[in-house]
Amino acid sequence: MKIGFTGITLQEGKLKYIDQNLIALEKKDKPKKVSPYFVEFIKDEFTHADVIVVPSDKILDILILDMEKIETRLTRTNDTKEKELLAQCQTSLEQEIPLCDMNFTEEELAFLQLSALISVKPILKVNNEEDPNAIITKAFDKAGYTFFYTTGPKESHAWIIKKDSDIVICAGKIHTDLARGFIRADIVSFEDYLKCHNFNDCKAKGLVRAVNRDYKIQPFEIIEIMFSV
Repeated sequence: MKIGFTGITLQEGKLKYIDQNLIALEKKDKPKKVSPYFVEFIKDEFTHADVIVVPSDKILDILILDMEKIETRLTRTNDTKEKELLAQCQTSLEQEIPLCDMNFTEEELAFLQLSALISVKPILKVNNEEDPNAIITKAFDKAGYTFFYTTGPKESHAWIIKKDSDIVICAGKIHTDLARGFIRADIVSFEDYLKCHNFNDCKAKGLVRAVNRDYKIQPFEIIEIMFSV
């Protein structure tokens, strides 16, 4: 994930997310390898950002850029429907409400994204006293992401995914072959996994569920993928 930021003191570049769940899995499984998740902070650059962080008292620094784009577009379009949408957006921005916090139809959202309006992307308002890890946690939530994990004696690995993604998308995050040859997945909740010796112990205790490709991943689940290619 790329986190754009402005008006706040953060160090640019990649930063390891301090994931307490992954730390717990490392202590439990003592794997040979641990693969945490890294985010990248990029200053004053929003085009490639997945989420934008700005101090609450500096939110207008972002919103005014969208206001200017909308004002320009309003002078150039004769489309009544577009004018109504842009006027609605302008009113919201003047009230210091980012466009990401408004309710749009899929068609309207697609148009606004094509218009390169910055605040269509998730905007996270923070204060300068928040530490980077807290900001990252809030950024995941604002952008609608969650974690799932694979773990065992070889490796404990944190993976990030959009909330409500299906299990095949999760499999593809791990490796394209797992998605291409997906058969089923075995899943267990993070809390249940910590109560057991290992994944097989979870199965023996009836805590593991076998799910098909339509299953929507739940936050922090531990998964194993069965596949054939």
